[in-house]
Amino acid sequence: MPERLFIFVQMEFPWALGPADGRYLLRGRVDGGAEHVVVVNTIGARRAGFGRPPQGPGRRPSIFERRRSRGPGREATAEAAPVLTTRVTVIDPVPLSAEHQARAWLADLDRDRDVRAAVAVINRVVHLHRIASADPYAREVSPAQALVIRAGWGEGEQVADGRWLHASELPWTARTRRQAGSRRTSVDRSSALRPLERLAALLGARSDSLLCEELALRARLDLDHGRVEHAALELDHAFATAIPELRGEGRQDLALRIAELEQLRGGVSTQAQAALPDGSGQTPREPDEDAVRHGLERLEAALRARTATGFARR
Repeated sequence: MPERLFIFVQMEFPWALGPADGRYLLRGRVDGGAEHVVVVNTIGARRAGFGRPPQGPGRRPSIFERRRSRGPGREATAEAAPVLTTRVTVIDPVPLSAEHQARAWLADLDRDRDVRAAVAVINRVVHLHRIASADPYAREVSPAQALVIRAGWGEGEQVADGRWLHASELPWTARTRRQAGSRRTSVDRSSALRPLERLAALLGARSDSLLCEELALRARLDLDHGRVEHAALELDHAFATAIPELRGEGRQDLALRIAELEQLRGGVSTQAQAALPDGSGQTPREPDEDAVRHGLERLEAALRARTATGFARR
């Protein structure tokens, strides 16, 4: 009987992703079937003293590691340091019985949809690893950060080891953020250059960043990854700081946008309250994702307008 085939999407990132090497089984609920199998495999060059030593609960550095941490190391060179590469394979746990089925899947693959779906699975693993390890520096990934993206199929042990019978590379170019249900936006050269201009202004102390900007970015990240409750709470804090921060700059050109944020403020707070558990420890209702998305988009529009004609000075 021929070996059953498994289809997969695979990506490689030039850093240690966070979760330890191994196979991870994802379920939607405790009594449900497997939705995905995610294989994490660290590959790439190593050299003596490069990379973090193995970590573990209660692990203490050896005397040799403590000695190496003191004083200068070996003589520096201008050669680029070797980096770790993490290969992540997202596998559909439902096998196919014939190669023509796998070929048909690959031929019909929607690159944008299926790659983003695989990234969402990877980011779910990273998000849960961040919580489990209490590591705030473990971060989500995007397709644009991948060194290579592949899709293909192979036998069970092959794909579980990050290999395959057949795979194709999926080119990915930088594009505007587009999530399901959101509108397409075009980016011209002038708007693409603006982040560099603002970075120079911030680095040169010619402009200030706002507290609400970081809060809005965190809300966007969580909303884009389906964590609506997190996004609702972060957006509430973002609105609470954005309105006084923007008003404090005395920008008459932003008066209408600030007034719009003030009108939305109550609804944003209502969505944040919906994300909080009641006294019994249960969440009585869930935030309205459309309402959270609308509030976030209006705040993002106001922040874009703030820097559209220049940068706020000290």
